[in-house]
Amino acid sequence: MKLKTTLTVFTLFLSFLFFGQIQPFGHLTIFSEDGDKFYLVLNGERINDVPQTNIRVEELVQPYYNAKIIFEDKERQEISKNFLQIADADGIFMDVTYKIRREKNKPTKMRLNFFSMIPVVPDFVVPSNVFVRRWGQPAPPQQVIVQQSAPIGGVVQQTTTTTTTTGMNTGVNAGVSVGGVGVNISINEPVFGASTTITETTTVTTGGTAVITQPREVIIEDNNPTCENRRPMNPGDFNAALQTIRNQGFDESRLKTAQQVAQNNCLNTNQIIEICKTFGFEETKLNFAKFAFDACVEPRNYFKVNNVFDFTSSADELNDYISRR
Repeated sequence: MKLKTTLTVFTLFLSFLFFGQIQPFGHLTIFSEDGDKFYLVLNGERINDVPQTNIRVEELVQPYYNAKIIFEDKERQEISKNFLQIADADGIFMDVTYKIRREKNKPTKMRLNFFSMIPVVPDFVVPSNVFVRRWGQPAPPQQVIVQQSAPIGGVVQQTTTTTTTTGMNTGVNAGVSVGGVGVNISINEPVFGASTTITETTTVTTGGTAVITQPREVIIEDNNPTCENRRPMNPGDFNAALQTIRNQGFDESRLKTAQQVAQNNCLNTNQIIEICKTFGFEETKLNFAKFAFDACVEPRNYFKVNNVFDFTSSADELNDYISRR
């Protein structure tokens, strides 16, 4: 009896220790492998007002975010990434790092790739070369950079650059289970079509008289934030992902892993069909087929996915879901 009581107390102590270490938030770091400076927009909110090469956003309270990366060098193609993962497949928040790299043979085309995921470490010391912002803090003011030359012959030139990001948010409520405990999460997801305007105004002062040049505006529109018409996973990466899904013992685990793949990659209809075939239950196939629609590079051909279902009612439900999108 004494041994049983001791084991019970020890188990409760371990449980308390384990759950006490789970943080209610995660961290995100994005860095440029080639040193390209960029602006980060997360769920429609501008993170930095001065372009950086290494940005860290701390205390993120949602498992997924939509990210947009706009480069200081306008020749570099901007990056839009939906469902950027902050939590692991079990819903536990992590310290996640992504890296930006230039595509080989196409230096103006940029890629955002997963780099690492580690447990959240309390009191983590951030290197001095990393720009850090805590999520939920007031957004930085509009960017105002003043460059003033030394007075030569009474002439002073001043250039003011203002960056403004605009967009709307819609609220989405989602219920998830973390460690067997039901949690309701409110997600603010940006409406596609947000834009960033960069305005430059130059003022030249000569002998006390100011002459303001015509402002120059550059508006960057978010026209295609989904996977439509983009390149799907290459066969090697997809086969590795498919094998990982198959290695999971239960449909629920396979679904979590498959959703993780779809959240971080674009897929064609054949790849989505192959993933659906790994599930043993009709309901799981349907859940993933709905989830993967935004990750499809060819949504016009999504009718092919209906072939994976054993019941017509499942195909009808998927078609109704797509028609409401």
